[in-house]
Amino acid sequence: MSKETNSAEVILNQNVAPEQFDWDSFESGLDADARKEKSDLEEIYNGSLSSLNDNDVIIGKVVRLTDKEAIVDIDFKSEGVISLNEFRYNPGLKVGDDVEVMVDRREDKTGQLQLSHRKARTLKAWDRVNELHETGEIVNGFVKSRTKGGMIVDVHGIEAFLPGSQIDVKPIKDYDQFVGKTMEFKVVKINPEFKNVVVSHKALIEADIEGQKKEIIAQLEKGQVLEGTVKNITSYGVFIDLGGVDGLIHITDLSWSRVNHPSEILEDGQTVKVVILDFDDEKTRIQLGMKQLEAHPWDALSADMKVGDKVKGKVVVLADYGAFVEIAPGVEGLIHVSEMSWSTHLRSAGDFVKVGDEVEAEVLTLDREDRKISLGMKQLSKDPWENIEAKYPVGSQHVGTVRNFTNFGVFVELEEGIDGLIYISDLSWTKKIKHPSEFCAVGDKLDVVVLELDIQARRLSLGHKQLQENPWDKFETKYAEGTVHAGKAVEVHDKGASVQFEDAEVEAFCPSRLLEKEDGSKIKKGEDAQFKVIEFNKEFKRVVVSHTGIFRDEEKKNVRESSNNNRSNNTSSSNNEERSTLGDIDALAELKKKMEGGK
Repeated sequence: MSKETNSAEVILNQNVAPEQFDWDSFESGLDADARKEKSDLEEIYNGSLSSLNDNDVIIGKVVRLTDKEAIVDIDFKSEGVISLNEFRYNPGLKVGDDVEVMVDRREDKTGQLQLSHRKARTLKAWDRVNELHETGEIVNGFVKSRTKGGMIVDVHGIEAFLPGSQIDVKPIKDYDQFVGKTMEFKVVKINPEFKNVVVSHKALIEADIEGQKKEIIAQLEKGQVLEGTVKNITSYGVFIDLGGVDGLIHITDLSWSRVNHPSEILEDGQTVKVVILDFDDEKTRIQLGMKQLEAHPWDALSADMKVGDKVKGKVVVLADYGAFVEIAPGVEGLIHVSEMSWSTHLRSAGDFVKVGDEVEAEVLTLDREDRKISLGMKQLSKDPWENIEAKYPVGSQHVGTVRNFTNFGVFVELEEGIDGLIYISDLSWTKKIKHPSEFCAVGDKLDVVVLELDIQARRLSLGHKQLQENPWDKFETKYAEGTVHAGKAVEVHDKGASVQFEDAEVEAFCPSRLLEKEDGSKIKKGEDAQFKVIEFNKEFKRVVVSHTGIFRDEEKKNVRESSNNNRSNNTSSSNNEERSTLGDIDALAELKKKMEGGK
């Protein structure tokens, strides 16, 4: 029989007054001490139950491990269960370990308390990550996998994104080499809304480099010789890594010889010695040089070289105005295009040489102080102006090539280096030429005669029309003033008309007022008519004609004849005289009317 039953029997058997009967003990079956103990336990239980809420993070103790689960005691009415999958990062979990857990549900359908270590760890981790972002503290992270554009990193249980550009200061091609490694990172960005975290390993490297850079920069001095590594090659120069500090070697400071591209001298990763040429106040822009570590090539140039010496070299640079020729390593001379040929027609230097050509030249000027030298190629051949009087005496005839025009004439090349000028007035006896291109074209062969020779000025005056007889000698007689010729008005304009005669070389001018015909109309373009020469100028090849003058001269002639007839009939009778006089007066009046009408 139980303790509770015995107590009840004792109470019932006792002869006790009803008002002294212990009904609580009778109903509960517990004596006063037992009831107090139960009350205390219920108070403890209700207190723990009310203080335990879903999503609370608390510390629990592992009390038992199974193949799949960990049983955790959190001082609750029942123990909680957590899957071992949530402890994969901690394979050494054992009984007695304290772990952070979150109440997922206080009771499931079986009355079991549901806990989550992963959620508790994530919540704590999120708080920790935010703290790391604010303080800038370095954190270890486990590179879990590769993803598009970067890597996934586990930071305190949170999956953070590591962009490919933030892995290292140098571009990374093989991301897989980092998977499975634990590395140091810095939290650089957090998006609270989407719970996104971005970390960087590059930031830590840059911070280390920055520290090294400050230390190196503090020790830099002009003229200091350092060793560095080729970091980047561009068209204008090479960037050198001096151990955390970058400096630039400009293309002109790579070598004393001319360099077309820096890759001809250096390659990526190559170790080189450089000298510090200059830097800015903060020493962030450092100018380096390589050629300055070698003696200047001009210092090694032969002291015996002088003007007039013949030298050989290679064309290294070509421009329209000339070519630069390297006659010794790092020593270049300029051959101006005017010194490449005796020809006076300036052409591009590319017409004579090309880059890489081996050429021979003569030293024309030499300035060792300014380190400049000019060369000539034409001096190695004979000057065509030597014995020019014997080759091209005045009056001699030759065939030349039209090279170019000016407004006043044509330049004709007789041979390379010998040019002559034909003035526009010496091209033709008869044609009125406004521009030489109307007479000939560049490249045409042209017969010429030497009119004048100026040896000192190296000038030749040539003529073309002088090879033919001057037709104006015979025109002077044929088209004398007062002669009348048939012609055609080939052009008619406000000031007059151009009239072509049977001699095609002769073109006359008829003023507008003298184009009027006898009927009062004017000669039109293309119309044939008679013209009288009223002016002939052989020197200026000018012929002025008139059509109106022809019939006006006839009218004047008739007037003169009529006047003579009147004087011879003075002896006639008075009646006859009156009739004759009246008739003549009528005739004169008619003539006068015609003349006035002509005006």
